[in-house]
This record gives sequence, structure tokens and C-alpha cells, in this order.
Amino acid sequence: MTITIKLMAHASFQIKTETQNIYIDPSTQHTGLKEKDFQPADLILVTHEHGDHCDPKLLKKIRKMGSSIIAPPKAKEAIGKAGVVWDLGPGQFMDISGSTTAKVRAVDAYNVKRFRPNGDPFHPKGHGVGFILTIEGKKIYHAGDTDLLPEMEFFPEFDVALLPCGDTYTMDLEEAAEAAIMMNPEIAIPMHLKGADPTAFKNKVESGSSTKVVILSEGQEYTLE
Repeated sequence: MTITIKLMAHASFQIKTETQNIYIDPSTQHTGLKEKDFQPADLILVTHEHGDHCDPKLLKKIRKMGSSIIAPPKAKEAIGKAGVVWDLGPGQFMDISGSTTAKVRAVDAYNVKRFRPNGDPFHPKGHGVGFILTIEGKKIYHAGDTDLLPEMEFFPEFDVALLPCGDTYTMDLEEAAEAAIMMNPEIAIPMHLKGADPTAFKNKVESGSSTKVVILSEGQEYTLE
């Protein structure tokens, strides 16, 4: 069974098998994406409440009847009545069955060095999460918006890690490379680039670990077998 991982735009991904269609952080905000670019979803994961990751109008349009949206509590509040929304905080698990069979684990995602002018972090601890999605026997980690965190050292092994690299609100290229080397997934895919060139990320990761870096342009996909 193959799994296709498609970078829609920014930090929005489509994870697709022969029978299941999953989105992580689907959004048309601050991207060139339109509603028509998304297919009906069996499962939707939302890492946090910011508009470039959480688009309630889009969620309502693309979820299939009966399919679930999983989000941390703050994002659940923002989503409102877009469908069946389950809240999942860091350290919590959920098994999904029905049209989609998957296990979802929420992990920490927050800032330790990126702050607003008033001193508050752009992403406070506990507001957002990263997700570890286990599907078809493969583990896919979407980090959400986060800095390099000590918790990452204790994450399980991943087949694929989707890591933000754009700085300002998340890890920069160097920090994301450090995270990839520490976690040592089979595949690392940079995201949330905000115009940054991911070549430096690729060079550092591949010279310092056995991880293969796959750079996707918006609309491109990678097949995991």
C-alpha cells in the first residue's frame, strides 16, 4: 500500500492512500489555494488556531459527512460548528476507525525564542500541537508551528517528518536541520518556508545523518512505499 504526501501550500499537506484522504492544516488563507483545490476529506488534523493553519470555512466545505476534525482546544474554539471536532492536547492519543483507520498522537509545539513585542511567544505552550499520524503502518510527523524543543529528543522514530523552516514564527533552516538530525526520520520534508531556500537544510541534514531530505514545491508530492 502506497501513501502519497502532497504539499498543498505553506504547511498544508494532503496524505492519501488508495482508500483514505487526510489533510493536515488545510487553508486557503495566505496562499494561492482555492476551495476547489481540495477533495472531500476522511480526516482533518489542525495543529493550531492561526488562520494559515485553521480555516473554518474551508473545513466545513471539505469534510465528508461523519468524518472527524482533530484539533487542540484553542483551535477547536476557532473552528466552531464546522463538523465533528475532537480536541486533542499534547500527549493525548486517538484511534480513528470507520472510513479512515489511523492513530493520531498530539505532541508539543511552541516557541521558546520567538516572541511578540510584548514578550509573549507567537505560539504559547499548550495552544498548538504537532501530530504523529500512524497510517498503513507508517508514522508521519507534522511539527506544526514550533521552535526546536527538548521534547523532540524523546519522540518515536518516524518514517517522515514535516518540519517548519521559515524563521520568524518557527524554527529556521539551521534549527530545523538540528531537529531532523536529532530525530533521524527516514525522510524529512521542509515546510512553512516563508521564502527561505531549503537547500541549506538539505545539505546539513544529509551530511549529519542518514535522513533523506525531499524538497517539495507547492503542488508536488512524494510517494512513500
